[in-house]
Amino acid sequence: MTATVHAAAIIAGGRGRRLGGLDKSRLVVGGRRIIDRQLAVLGQVAPCVLVVTDDHHRFRASGLQVCGDVVPGAGPLGGLHTALTRSPGRRTLVVAGDLPFLSAAFVRHLAARAPHADAVVPRNAAGPQPLCAVYDRGCVEVIRARIETGRRRLVDLAGWLRVTEVGPDEVAAFDPDGMLLFNVNTPADHARAVAAAGRPRPDARAPLAGPA
Repeated sequence: MTATVHAAAIIAGGRGRRLGGLDKSRLVVGGRRIIDRQLAVLGQVAPCVLVVTDDHHRFRASGLQVCGDVVPGAGPLGGLHTALTRSPGRRTLVVAGDLPFLSAAFVRHLAARAPHADAVVPRNAAGPQPLCAVYDRGCVEVIRARIETGRRRLVDLAGWLRVTEVGPDEVAAFDPDGMLLFNVNTPADHARAVAAAGRPRPDARAPLAGPA
């Protein structure tokens, strides 16, 4: 069965403290800002793209649909809650705003996996990646309850949802150089991303056919 996503949401709430307060989304990698790289990918798979941030001024002139946090101060879990609450459709692809190497092939694969699961979450060698995942709107109440009770660790959310995991071998089919889910948190990360963007990227293997 082929599934789809009805919207995508970029979680851009981080303040870039380890980057000296720089806006991660505006960092340039491979000649383009990270957010522009993401929009080029997400626009191929979702009819609507939202940006979730507690700082509307950062995106005032962007023309993007910007959503403030429904529950202020709730961290990444609050950003996910806002994304699903404000999404115009049932299935939403949610990505962190500091992932410069997303590919359309990979996010299409996530969208096609397990359309009846609460969430489709990839896992690589670093562990689960809940901010590059597809969520069903039915998760909203569970997430809201965890926010209200102070249990806000995003990685713990899987224990409360029906999650289909996309494992390391499956991710690797779309990740020939190991940078697909790399995020930029520090100046060293940014330098590594810039260097990686300047190298020819190896071809990915043929995408694996996962169960629908």
